[in-house]
Amino acid sequence: MPPVLRRVYTARGIADPAELEYRLENLHHMRSLGGLDAAVDLLAAAVTEGQRVLIVGDFDADGATSSTVALRALRAMGLERVGYLVPNRFEYGYGLSPEIVEVAARESPDVIVTVDNGVSSVAGVVSARQHGIRVLVTDHHLPGETLPAADAMVNPNLRGDPFPSKHLAGVGVIFYVMLALRARLQRDGWLDGRRREVPNMADLLDLVALGTVADVVPLDRNNRVLVSQGLRRIRAGRACPGLLALLQAGGRDPARAVSADLAFAAGPRLNAAGRLEDMSLGIECLCSDDPARATDLAARLDGLNRERREIEGRMQQEAHAYLDGMRLDDSRLPVGLCLYDPAWHQGVVGILASRVKERVQRPVIAFARSRDGELKGSARSVPGMHMRDAIGAVATRHPELVGRFGGHAMAAGLSLAEAHYERFARAFDEEARRRLDDNILERVIHSDGELSGAELTLETARVLRDAGPWGQGFPEPVFDGEFEVLERRVVGERHLKLTLGAGNGTLRLDAIAFNHGETWLPEERSRVRAAYRLDVNAFRARERLQLIVEHLEPV
Repeated sequence: MPPVLRRVYTARGIADPAELEYRLENLHHMRSLGGLDAAVDLLAAAVTEGQRVLIVGDFDADGATSSTVALRALRAMGLERVGYLVPNRFEYGYGLSPEIVEVAARESPDVIVTVDNGVSSVAGVVSARQHGIRVLVTDHHLPGETLPAADAMVNPNLRGDPFPSKHLAGVGVIFYVMLALRARLQRDGWLDGRRREVPNMADLLDLVALGTVADVVPLDRNNRVLVSQGLRRIRAGRACPGLLALLQAGGRDPARAVSADLAFAAGPRLNAAGRLEDMSLGIECLCSDDPARATDLAARLDGLNRERREIEGRMQQEAHAYLDGMRLDDSRLPVGLCLYDPAWHQGVVGILASRVKERVQRPVIAFARSRDGELKGSARSVPGMHMRDAIGAVATRHPELVGRFGGHAMAAGLSLAEAHYERFARAFDEEARRRLDDNILERVIHSDGELSGAELTLETARVLRDAGPWGQGFPEPVFDGEFEVLERRVVGERHLKLTLGAGNGTLRLDAIAFNHGETWLPEERSRVRAAYRLDVNAFRARERLQLIVEHLEPV
């Protein structure tokens, strides 16, 4: 192992090389996941008796991949009467609501299976039971005080659940459920290799990898196994046609795919459907086995993503203009920052909250007006404040302010009446001040140290690229050092293209700082300190080293 890689792994808490073994047998066993027996009883009866099953998903990439895993697996096990329903975020909002149950009931399902949602759908499950529909909830979001009275529930974050990894995405949870179902149907002789072929569940790992990375859950070892195995299938050309088409639409080569390609190429194009229209388009893309149709659907998703970027750009300009107009320095800004404009797009406020959070380094909730007149908020946090718990604390102190809410430590969603916005904004700021110290609000870049001239090579970049999967909780290596600016220019209006000198003038390094062109521009022949990642830039069958600059400042 090269010394630089040993250093990187040590900084991420890897004490034993066995932790880097990503074979499938290193996954936590499904037996340790609570609720599986009841879930499998329900599903096995549905499969063997030919019942009608309806998958109710979420409108993000995790929800889309979860729905597709459930559909593909159940069909492969012989269930013919299986369909899906994704609530349109603009009409029904998130989860198994009573309103979406009314829509589902028109299809007369025997069983509803929620994926990537359901743990907070108390009223929705009651409504389903009143219609005589049995409900299996599969979710990974944190539970509230009251759990829905579902027929079965699988969620590693339920209190007392023994599953060792609490970081499964929704797609990881349904994957485990399908593993257990296959084992039961094999045991009972339903899948015996003669009447019905035993499905290879590894065929779904490309989808599991995409949903896990796109949902930004921490990549603990169990998730790294899932993502690593999925990436291996993608690179081997064995992914579903829809995922391959999404990568190609994003200009990424599936044969060289890494987790960043899922995060920044496939994931956003899939999410664009749920943000602007209907996630059914994304699910149809992932479910298609026809490469031509998958390519057509991916092109439509790519068009939606371009539209999303344009909307996001306008909203960012408006949010930044609002902050600039406040004429407040960081010390006088609200610690918990809320932003709202009646013209903002409900499907894009989550990305806006992320972008503003990166600028002001504090928790942000961006709100948009929904069709029913309520405000829908999307929240993004900083390390040190659990966003869902913070919103829950506000709801406890001011129960009249907050409607529905839910989410994770770093991201959450909520609804409230427009008349309550100002009071909520003050209450959220007060709660954030209780939970955060001033030093947490400073932007901190964690570096893996400096690289010598001998380490600033294409080979080092290749080694690091292949050493992942990198992601949330297991970050891609970032290094820092001093360089001389030999050349610089702005490209694409916002990106700073650099040629940097290092090694006492013996090295000329290509570098790019994305979205830096509108801020400080260094002078040529000046010296700068940069935090950067090493990247393998492939163009026309030629690879070269490139630095991706995360931060730049004068020396």
